[in-house]
Amino acid sequence: MAFGLVVLWGIWAVLRTPVDAIPDLSDNQVIVFTDYPGRSPQVVEDQVTYPLSVNLQGLPQVKAVRASSAFGFSIIYVIFDDKADIYWARSRVLERLNFASSFLPQGVVPTLGPDGTGVGHVFW
Repeated sequence: MAFGLVVLWGIWAVLRTPVDAIPDLSDNQVIVFTDYPGRSPQVVEDQVTYPLSVNLQGLPQVKAVRASSAFGFSIIYVIFDDKADIYWARSRVLERLNFASSFLPQGVVPTLGPDGTGVGHVFW
C-alpha cells in the first residue's frame, strides 16, 4: 500500500514539476550603458559612473548595484530581487535615468542594455 502511494506521488510530481532544459540561473538585472568617448576611466568614474550608481541604489527591490568604468564608457548592473518583474524593473530604471540626465555632462545619454541575459538568449 505504501509503495503504491509513493509511486502515485512520484508520477504526480513528475507531471507537475516544471523543468527547463537549460535553467537561467543568472540574476534579475538591468544593464545601463553610458558612452563618454575620449575620457579616461577616472573621469568617467567621477562624472558618470558614480553619480548614476548612487542614484540607482535607491530603487525598490534592488539587491545590489555594480559598476565598472573604462576608457570612454561605463557599465552599471542593477541587480533586483528574484521576485521583481523584469519589465517593472526596467521602467523604474528608466524613470531614474530620465532624472539623472540633469546632472550628467552635456551629451552623455545612458541607455539600457538588452532585456535578457546571455544564458536566456541562448536558451531562447
